Amino acid sequence: MAGVVGKLEAEMEVKSNADKFWSSIKDFATIFPNTSPSIYKGTQIIQGDGKAPGSLMKVTLDIGHELDVKTVTERIEDVDDAKRTIIYSVIDGDLLKYLKSYKGYISVTPKGDDNGSIVKWSCEYVKASQEVPEPILIKEFAYKIFPNVDDYLLSK
Repeated sequence: MAGVVGKLEAEMEVKSNADKFWSSIKDFATIFPNTSPSIYKGTQIIQGDGKAPGSLMKVTLDIGHELDVKTVTERIEDVDDAKRTIIYSVIDGDLLKYLKSYKGYISVTPKGDDNGSIVKWSCEYVKASQEVPEPILIKEFAYKIFPNVDDYLLSK
């Protein structure tokens, strides 16, 4: 039986300019543990530089949720600096106990007049079974992380 296909989306405004915020998204292996140490316990680059397609990163998390997700291994699928977009997938780890597949998308768009940015995050997934709850925690995760990144960048 095929799994249940789903999609989640989040969009938020940040005060940082698009280029600066985009740079932090590309360098998430370094930036996210600094901005959200209670959630991101560590990142380890397994392959590549952590920024280019084909790079693999193992991420250790403490998300405090009923779905027990402590580690995920992510692969960067595509990066487009001109459009400030990144596509990544989860290829190993605890999340795959609940989802057969997961692909995430992040884009950063200037608001205009260097007056902040719009960050869009979305994911497409296939649940491992009908019984698995909607993975809303991933969307909640985006709403926690991106404001922390923005605050961190604005303090620099």
